[in-house]
Amino acid sequence: MRHVAHVPASLHQQGVNADSGFLLWRHVSPCSAFQGFIIRPMNLTRRTCISALACGALPCLQAQTLAVGACVVDEVWIDAARQREVPVKVRWPEVAAANAGPYPVVLFSHGLGGTREGGALWGEAWAAAGFVVVHLQHAGSDLAAVRAVTNSFADQRALRSAAGPAQLLARLRDVSFALDEIGRRHAAKQQRWRSVRPVQIGLCGHSFGAHTTLGMAGQRYPRFEGVTEPRLASFIAFSPSLPAVGDAGQAFDRITRPLLCLTGTLDSDVLGVGATPERRRAVFDALPAGDKAQLVLREADHMTFAGQTGRAVEIVPREQMTRDLQAAHHALVASITTDWWRATLLDAGAARSRLSAPQGLSPGDSWQQK
Repeated sequence: MRHVAHVPASLHQQGVNADSGFLLWRHVSPCSAFQGFIIRPMNLTRRTCISALACGALPCLQAQTLAVGACVVDEVWIDAARQREVPVKVRWPEVAAANAGPYPVVLFSHGLGGTREGGALWGEAWAAAGFVVVHLQHAGSDLAAVRAVTNSFADQRALRSAAGPAQLLARLRDVSFALDEIGRRHAAKQQRWRSVRPVQIGLCGHSFGAHTTLGMAGQRYPRFEGVTEPRLASFIAFSPSLPAVGDAGQAFDRITRPLLCLTGTLDSDVLGVGATPERRRAVFDALPAGDKAQLVLREADHMTFAGQTGRAVEIVPREQMTRDLQAAHHALVASITTDWWRATLLDAGAARSRLSAPQGLSPGDSWQQK
């Protein structure tokens, strides 16, 4: 169904989130601490309002605790088998008390040069709608890795060196480890984790995170048949792109579970790898039919889908129209992606009905399903 200014910056001041999108390294002082975890309550900001659009009402903004109420927790999970740290940001919905649930889980994978701060707008919306959201940080393709190879956004060759096959494989293993860790915490009845659903989990990501998402969904690669991960039930790819080599239909023919693609008419190549808006839209065309959808937003660019605002999205050239439409685009993406999770992870009939003809599309936007 179809409805039919450059700001230069040194990477020592600002981070990168690529294929990749680029994002700002932000320091947020903790508001409170509980049992060694940093807890950051939500504030009534534009992000909170976007979350309200997704859940139907503004969330309660009373003081939160670990037992009840919404909170955001930063942790570092340790994959002992790989001797690897995986920083995470966990967004707990307000309703996720220890004796309630089970609550569905969504994982978010950042783009090249990102951190666990990536996708904040989307995570806030989904948590407000009752999902537990885990933002992963991938060492080797995160902000620290990019800073180690370049201090200039213009150095695309250096940036690409942090986005090769080895780093993609490390990201796929990070996701598998996170699924293991969620299952372990649930089985051990560890605090709030006892109330989550450790299977039928959603996975999504932006840019390099979209590559990660497609990989975990079953994409084939030269000399690698791909991942088979039954604990994942649904996927969202923000700014995906076609495989660099080979037939896309063959590469994607194992992606049989629900997958939503999001891109824009200005979602252009950031790293010099040929990821044009046309090639991003072509991902949907190459997917097998069955629970697949694509949203294309007029005048939306690569950073529209990073899930951030402010200076974080102003470190690549952007059109003024894109800036003017950003708030509306963000609200629409938050609403549609929340309904996608509701429909595919919770089998919510009302959400699936809304997805048959989403409200809020503008002339030049398109929505397709197959």
